[in-house]
Amino acid sequence: MRVGEELRHVISATLQHGGFDHPALINSGLITVTEARIAPDLKNATVFVMPLGGYNVGEIVDALNEEAFYFQKEIARQMKMKFTPRLVFKADESFGQADKIERIIKQIHDEDSEA
Repeated sequence: MRVGEELRHVISATLQHGGFDHPALINSGLITVTEARIAPDLKNATVFVMPLGGYNVGEIVDALNEEAFYFQKEIARQMKMKFTPRLVFKADESFGQADKIERIIKQIHDEDSEA
């Protein structure tokens, strides 16, 4: 858990500093790094991200995966680890699931209010 949280902080800081050549990342605005799950052997990590407003999620995730080596270099530079984990970026679907649950609860509440 601690390594994953530290990874998340390094990746977030790297995103804030920018310096990417990929056009999708240059014009992306804010990208939230919600979680970094690292494998028990510390060789692979899945990083969950969501751009502000949820726009162009697929394009942003593809661009981040293309730039993964840049993030791995920053991790190697900033963290003292035996191995630098290979990163895979994925869209964080929890925001969509939370909206769906909220709509269902509101619908149930509205039906109870009418009855």
